[in-house]
Amino acid sequence: MVSAGQPAQVVGRFAPSPTGPLHFGSLLAALGSYLLARVAGGRWLLRVEDLDPPRVVPGAAEEILRLLERLGFAWDGEVVYQSRRSARYQQLVEQLCEQRQVFDCSCSRREILLSAPHPGEEGPVYPGTCRLGPVGRRSERAIRLLVADEEIAYTDGVFGPQRQNLMQAIGDFVLRRADGLFAYQLAVVVDDIDAGVTQVVRGADLLSSTPRQIYLYRCLQQPLPDYYHLPLVLGADQEKLSKRHGPSALITQQNSSLAIWQALRFLGQPVPDELRRASGRELLSWGELNFDHTRISTRAQLAPGL
Repeated sequence: MVSAGQPAQVVGRFAPSPTGPLHFGSLLAALGSYLLARVAGGRWLLRVEDLDPPRVVPGAAEEILRLLERLGFAWDGEVVYQSRRSARYQQLVEQLCEQRQVFDCSCSRREILLSAPHPGEEGPVYPGTCRLGPVGRRSERAIRLLVADEEIAYTDGVFGPQRQNLMQAIGDFVLRRADGLFAYQLAVVVDDIDAGVTQVVRGADLLSSTPRQIYLYRCLQQPLPDYYHLPLVLGADQEKLSKRHGPSALITQQNSSLAIWQALRFLGQPVPDELRRASGRELLSWGELNFDHTRISTRAQLAPGL
C-alpha cells in the first residue's frame, strides 16, 4: 500500500498488435516505454492487442514475445491478451449505459460520410444522427459514447501542450462496433485502468486518439496516466513505417541488437559508438542508467537502414 504523501509506483506497458513480425516503429515504442518505466524504478507490463481477429497473424504474438525476451526485455507479471477480455469490456459498456453516457447507432460509414458537416482529423465527424434513437434501417447497432462540446487539454511528455474539441474533431465515437467487436479506444482504456498503468508511451500517430481516451477516463471517473508520444518513423515514401515497407522494416534475430542501438539514437540518446555491436541486454542496461526523455525530438524521421 502506498502511504500518504508517497508517490505511486510508475507502471508502464508495451502493447503490440500481432499483425506480423516486430518492425522498427514497434521496437521504438517497446524501448521507450521500457526505459521510461525502468529509470523511474517502475514496473513494465506487456499486453497483446489481438482485439481484431481478422487482422491477427497466427504465431505473430509468440514470435514478438520470443524476440523481446532474446533482446533482454523483462516484463512484470503475466502477458495480457485483449481477446480474452471481452466480458470485462462489456461490463464497462453496460456501466456507461446505466449512466446514460452511450447510445445505439444504426448509421453506416457511408451514411455518416454523406451527412457529416465537415471532415475531421480521422475522417468524417459523426453528426449525432442517432443520439435520440437509431434512425436508419440497418439492424446492426454500434454503441457510441456521447461526447460533450468541450475542449480536452493535456500535456504530452514529448510533444507538450495538446488540445482538441472532441465534438468538433471526432463527434460521438464508437465503443462497440456494429459487428460486435469492441473498439480500440475502449479496450486500451479499460486495460490500462485494470493494470494500474500510470505511464503510456507510444507513437505520435496516436496523439489524436488521446483526447478520446482521456474523455473516457473521465466518464469512468478514473485517474489519468501520463502520456509520452514518440516521433514517427517514416519509410522511404515518407509515410509511417509499417510492415508493408518490406523486410528492411522488420526486426529479426540477425539485426535486433543493432536495431536497439539505432532506436536509442533515434530517440536522441547519446549511446556511444563502441556499443554499436553490443548485445540487446547491454544496450538496455546502458539505457536504464542514461535514458533522458527530454532528449527526444518531435520530428518524424526516416527509419535507419537495418
